[in-house]
Amino acid sequence: MNYLPNESRYKTMRYNRSGLSGLKLPAVSLGLWHNFGGVDTFSNSRAMALRAFDLGITHLDLANNYGPPPGSAEETFGQIIERDLRPHRDELIISSKAGYTMWDGPYGDWGSRKYLVSSLDQSLKRMSLEYVDIFYHHRPDPETPLEETMQALDYIVRSGRALYVGISNYPADKTSEAAIILRELGTPCLIHQPAYSMFNRWVEDGLLATLEDEGIGCIAFSPLAQGLLTNKYLGGGIPEGSRASKAHGFLKPANITDDKLDKVRKLNEMAKAREQTLAQMALAWVLRHSVMTSVLIGASKVEQIDDAVGTLDHLDFTLSELEQIETILK
Repeated sequence: MNYLPNESRYKTMRYNRSGLSGLKLPAVSLGLWHNFGGVDTFSNSRAMALRAFDLGITHLDLANNYGPPPGSAEETFGQIIERDLRPHRDELIISSKAGYTMWDGPYGDWGSRKYLVSSLDQSLKRMSLEYVDIFYHHRPDPETPLEETMQALDYIVRSGRALYVGISNYPADKTSEAAIILRELGTPCLIHQPAYSMFNRWVEDGLLATLEDEGIGCIAFSPLAQGLLTNKYLGGGIPEGSRASKAHGFLKPANITDDKLDKVRKLNEMAKAREQTLAQMALAWVLRHSVMTSVLIGASKVEQIDDAVGTLDHLDFTLSELEQIETILK
């Protein structure tokens, strides 16, 4: 049976402009970092992608190395494109990245022009796409000149492989340098993708201000601290199927300390008082910044996507609530 998207998908989603660009992204975007790889069940991956689109989530985020194995998330998405989403390609914002290890040898990592262009060509084949909407350099390269990396991004846009470019995991000073180079080349930096959550606040030390000054949007990944800022771990154990239970997950059991769990439980009580789930409050807290274009969620089941979109029903905080959160986090 052919997939038919929900006709009311654009009525409830909130769309935010990315920096000073003309592009708007949904306030909640779906990342395919986990649960879309070759080790995962295709039917579940497909169901999540389609449910996201039904809810107005037009932005799906990938990278060359997402899986496992590396590349398999893009292959999974390529199957979903071919099977269901091809007729709706112009309604979608698809992003991918390169910057981490993807293949053996000196040309399969970091930030050289050779790696970035070759990697994107591979990604486009895996996803069955002619272009991506956003292509990111995934992390700063300490050895390749920044000019070379930014020139590669500019070339990627001019060659028709991407419509916009962004950077990820760049500190404030490198972000400013990259933005200046790209602006001079005529391909402005659209967006920055950093990790940001209640438990990972490094962007507050200069990066958010830099993005505001440069007119660059921001999309936060891991806004739920790899699932720690949800109700999964409130009981203190490691639930089956959670990221902490998987050998390839980035959240390790050792990271789930008694101190963290105590904070999670207190935050959960606050969320209840706000008539939200803990995940919804944590996402709203990230979205409170004016420069924040979107939060990039991961999901292992459809219900988690519904819950995340429910965040939009209550985005505001009182000053007292923000102070209470600071007290808990300290």
